[in-house]
Amino acid sequence: MKKFVYILYQPYKWLIYIPFLLLSTLVFGILAVILVFVSNPKIASQVCGVTWAKLNSYLTPMPVRVTGRENIDKKQSYVIVSNHQSHYDVFVLYGFLGIDFKWVMKMELRKIPVFGIACEKVKHIYIDRSNSMASLESLNRAKEIIVDGTSVIFFAEGTRSLTGELGEFKKGAFFMALDLGIPILPVTIIGTRKVLPPKTKRLLPGRAKMIIHKPIKIEGYTKETITDLMADVRSVIQSGLDKYSG
Repeated sequence: MKKFVYILYQPYKWLIYIPFLLLSTLVFGILAVILVFVSNPKIASQVCGVTWAKLNSYLTPMPVRVTGRENIDKKQSYVIVSNHQSHYDVFVLYGFLGIDFKWVMKMELRKIPVFGIACEKVKHIYIDRSNSMASLESLNRAKEIIVDGTSVIFFAEGTRSLTGELGEFKKGAFFMALDLGIPILPVTIIGTRKVLPPKTKRLLPGRAKMIIHKPIKIEGYTKETITDLMADVRSVIQSGLDKYSG
């Protein structure tokens, strides 16, 4: 059945959805750059990024069900930590999380025409993963904008999970939370791996879920006990996978 659906979906994917993805990325990327100059990066990100993500989710189609919105205080800045199963996680988070945040992105994405400069103008954070000192400097500069309800988001595994299971976490998000003294907001994403599995182009329609967990306060944790903080956040995200994956 899945193979049959895949075959039927191909004309729609190549004739309608892929052209729409490319065109919408171009249009909203240019619009974001313009809005930065006439308004500010927050408005540009909310208007262009959120609309772009929602439209591409709907056109895939990939309906998104969100649980736990009540756990967010929009006046509070967070270090958002999410699992990572697919490129489609970007659409889920950008389109449906409902708060202003900045991505931590690999430097290679800066080279994508229009998209790269648009992300730079709305103050998303590029890091050079091949240069640890440069990455640290980028994160230190970014701390100045993580205030007044603007958050920062990390895929804590650093890359997409090939199996769907939660991978080992990197320390960057947790060091930033401790440095800034702000809580961590754990998020679990489910279903995007079936829409677009990692390392493939086998796009299919499907459903996604996003579970927004209660924030974890960083009081009581230190850089010496950062592995305890990582384990606690990982446990919360894993609990979302265990409870909702069925």
